[in-house]
Amino acid sequence: MVQTVVAEPVILTIGNQKITTEELFQSFTKNQFSADTVKQTTLAEYVELYANLKLKVMAAQRQGHDTTAAFREEMESYRQQLAQPYLSDKTLIENLVAEAYQRMGEEVRASHILVPVAAEATPADTLAAYRAALALRGRMEGGESFEELAQRFSKDRATADKGGDLGFFTAFQTVYPFESVAYKMGKGQISMPVRTQSGFHLIKTTDRRPSRGKVQVAHVLVSITANATEEGKLAAKRKIEEAYGHLEQREAFEIVCRDYSDDATTKNNGGVLTQFGTGRMVPIFEEMAFGLANVGDISLPFQTNYGWHILKLLAKKPIESFEELAPVLRQKVTNDSRSELVKEHLSQKLKKGYKVEEQSLTQELAFNQMDSTLLKGTWKYKEPLAANLENKVLFSIDNKPFTVNQFFEYAKNRQEPRPAGSALAEVQKRLYKRFLDKQLTAYEEAHLAKKYPEFRALLTEVSDGVLLSQVMEANVWGPSMTDSLGQLAFYNKNKQKYQQPARATATIITTTSDSLLQRAQESMRTKPYQLRRKGNDLLFDPQTTYLTNKHREALFEVAMVLLRNESYIVEVSAYGGKNESDSVSTARLRNAVKALNSNGIPLVRIVEKDYGKFRPVAALNRNSRVSFQYFSTHKKDLEKSLNALQMGTVNIETGVFVKGANPYVDAVNWKVGNQTLKLNGKNVWVEMSKVEAARVKTFAEARGAVINDFQQQLERDWLAKLRREFAVKINEEEIKKLVK
Repeated sequence: MVQTVVAEPVILTIGNQKITTEELFQSFTKNQFSADTVKQTTLAEYVELYANLKLKVMAAQRQGHDTTAAFREEMESYRQQLAQPYLSDKTLIENLVAEAYQRMGEEVRASHILVPVAAEATPADTLAAYRAALALRGRMEGGESFEELAQRFSKDRATADKGGDLGFFTAFQTVYPFESVAYKMGKGQISMPVRTQSGFHLIKTTDRRPSRGKVQVAHVLVSITANATEEGKLAAKRKIEEAYGHLEQREAFEIVCRDYSDDATTKNNGGVLTQFGTGRMVPIFEEMAFGLANVGDISLPFQTNYGWHILKLLAKKPIESFEELAPVLRQKVTNDSRSELVKEHLSQKLKKGYKVEEQSLTQELAFNQMDSTLLKGTWKYKEPLAANLENKVLFSIDNKPFTVNQFFEYAKNRQEPRPAGSALAEVQKRLYKRFLDKQLTAYEEAHLAKKYPEFRALLTEVSDGVLLSQVMEANVWGPSMTDSLGQLAFYNKNKQKYQQPARATATIITTTSDSLLQRAQESMRTKPYQLRRKGNDLLFDPQTTYLTNKHREALFEVAMVLLRNESYIVEVSAYGGKNESDSVSTARLRNAVKALNSNGIPLVRIVEKDYGKFRPVAALNRNSRVSFQYFSTHKKDLEKSLNALQMGTVNIETGVFVKGANPYVDAVNWKVGNQTLKLNGKNVWVEMSKVEAARVKTFAEARGAVINDFQQQLERDWLAKLRREFAVKINEEEIKKLVK
């Protein structure tokens, strides 16, 4: 009996291209919502949109856009990105992510003893190292101290002197095999030998605690060089104590940091460091940082191998939620030592999924041609190869051959110097395995479109999108932007469409009291607007002009106010006592302005006033001073200042208004000038500075809208032309079936 194949129903035909009902319906269910994701597109509407898309893609293909090198490169880049989820085990990755997050909730402290052995050592050397580690473990079972044995036998010199202590750590801070054993063991337990790239480890978990999250601090650093003399060390200690003394007198941390810190990268930004967690800083630095209880607390001076530090707590942050951290953890899982698990899992899966045939005799002959220079990373081979190797099949994947020549080229490019103790045979095996795994992955990637219909559909969608962008640029977007004569002609033909409604440029003040409205009107008469805000005066001893640390702290606060409020301007006024010369107040003014400028305030935001001794005040001790008055160029700052009077509430609004946009503007006569009214229980003052009658927009004013409309016209004309060239036929019967 001959089995007949039922052809899939065709819903749309464009030229000689047939679109099946299934293909279009899948696209419809995925893209049926318009760009605003609210208005749902009907099936009939979508068929028209889909036909237009395919027409444009066919035009792009006819123009050769799909054959260019740029298109192929872009599609290859997209293909690699789209392929990644198919080339890894999502379940395994998610399990590793969940495990890592769970571990990050706890910090583990462990010690270790390292018995080194090269990752690619001979089996005999590997076994010897394993037995040596096992023997040390036996001595511990016999009662000898882990710490003493670590000091005597561990080859990790960074920790051996400390009894192997690694301190506290959390997920991703050691290699995965080591981390897993440390987390799984109970406190005080000693592991069996654990293999890593460095060798065999005996691991003892010594403590556990809940995660402390992350901390952010600012610091003052007085550095001590490695070759510092005793006198230099003593000078550093005196300097940090002097800095701490200023902090005890409540001087600003930022100023003390600027004046005392040796950390050039942070001293000018208040000593702020990026946030960190356990295992990122030297232990004593971490303990001092996490030991600060409240934001703003300052530590006592303490010493590390970098020098003396003082810390100020800026923030403490608990570990983020799983939802927040998951994307970062996925990235880490696929990049740290866990990635080897993911790669190996994929390799085993692909070996089962494809027919892999390895030629062991050819492999042996190939290995015989790779000498010890491979261990140095300098191995080369001559071409052509010997007759028994030239283009000989090393292995095949679903009957696709891979030759010795290809393997040799891979090995030559991937070789690197191996550490002492590496065995040639083991290096050869590892290179061969990596070459085989690489070809398996490449073979899988090349066949994704055949294996996974959804990948094939996604690739087609991306290809159509790239071609659509290119052909739209060539036929619509580009011409609409560059054809200025076409734009002007389109405008002249449709200019009545581009109307400018009547508009008024106005400032509106609304208040709850007549007196506050009057105060606001008076304040608006001069610009910049004077605010009810002043800085702390700088008081000077008679005849003195230099700035003390207290003066600099006050100036720093003025600078911070200006930096936080970009529309602020400060008036700096200098005064002198009756027995002081005018040059004294001038010098005070110059020093204050110079200090503000050095703190990042440009001179255009500083108004200088030198009153000398011509404006004495009753309090004689305040005549030798510099004062600060804030002004603003922004009406909202004036609004805040007026509201601070507590005479009622005031609102100031400036803008260009059309009819219906603002009830107060609508309520007054549209003419230039000031008008006062009461409306909705408010006292209102409206100042109209400009009134424009309704009119047709000029071409320059309407150009953005004109270009947009011109593009749509070009696209409609182009599509009409394409429909004449490629006949579009819609199978209405199939549409009816889908609608049902």
